[in-house]
Amino acid sequence: MDLDVFVAAHQAEWHRLEVLSSRRRLSGEEADELITLYQRATSHLAQVQATAPHPGVEGRLTALVVRGRNAVAGARASSWQDAARYFTAGFPAILYRARRWWLTVAAVSFALSAVIAWWVGSHPDMIKSLMSPEQYEQYTKPGGEFENYYTEHPSANFAAQVWTNNAWVAAQCLVSAVLLGIPTLYILLQNVLNLGSGVGIMASADHLQLFLGLLIPHGLLELTAIFVAGGLSLRLGWTVVDPGPRTRAVALAEEGRTIIGAVIGLTAVLMVAGFIEGFVTGSALPSWIRIGLGITVEVLFLVYALVLGKRATLAGETGDVEAADRTDHQPMAG
Repeated sequence: MDLDVFVAAHQAEWHRLEVLSSRRRLSGEEADELITLYQRATSHLAQVQATAPHPGVEGRLTALVVRGRNAVAGARASSWQDAARYFTAGFPAILYRARRWWLTVAAVSFALSAVIAWWVGSHPDMIKSLMSPEQYEQYTKPGGEFENYYTEHPSANFAAQVWTNNAWVAAQCLVSAVLLGIPTLYILLQNVLNLGSGVGIMASADHLQLFLGLLIPHGLLELTAIFVAGGLSLRLGWTVVDPGPRTRAVALAEEGRTIIGAVIGLTAVLMVAGFIEGFVTGSALPSWIRIGLGITVEVLFLVYALVLGKRATLAGETGDVEAADRTDHQPMAG
């Protein structure tokens, strides 16, 4: 088959299919024409794949067939129902299916942080290597740098800044998955070092209660979101090594889409954590109320991830996009 002649002969009807597929409303005659052109384009794609494979023509026809199919079947438009379904089923399923990864990351991170905190807090020479006596005093005293960090900026601005910073850290973890998740380990280690040294320094000054009172309200949820991002990244990285019963290409496509979906959910989680950090952590509320709120929000998240997520997973939800939207499952000739 002469591919150039074939393309020239059918160019007009492909263009017509493209035009009809992009219209929101069609007359009865146009709808019949759309179906006919869609069927022809599907046949043309099969012909090209079988007799004259060409990436450019195949790619164009594949995209055209998908658009035509969606138009014929009634393309599924994004809506509030889609968002509701994502946050009540899709995202919880993502969290539940990856629970072993991010819960392990959380357990290891907290354990290492505790060891670092003990080491720093019980070794004054270590603290001296991290900061001068003057810096130590300014950092740990009541009303010092650590405490003022949560109150020196307007709440709304501070919440937005914190949300942006944390979202960036989570995004770095997720993006690092393309490098087998190895950079994720470095990001998580930095997080552990910061947490452990902070606890150790404040504990050495007998201000551990102050530290926890300012960390727990927002920190539990914030850290959990980072652990989830890290766990998902490591999971995708491991998929490269061991894709399981799936082919490596299919496994990476599925887990990659999960990562993209998780970005939306984690952004929302970090927005909640940022709001708490901006408006609650540094507020005049009693410590027990602030800490209680932080623990409550964390428990609610765990219930959301492990209970609602399990229910969604058992119902067949994976957190992946609809089959019609998967670019790795587009029409191909058998």
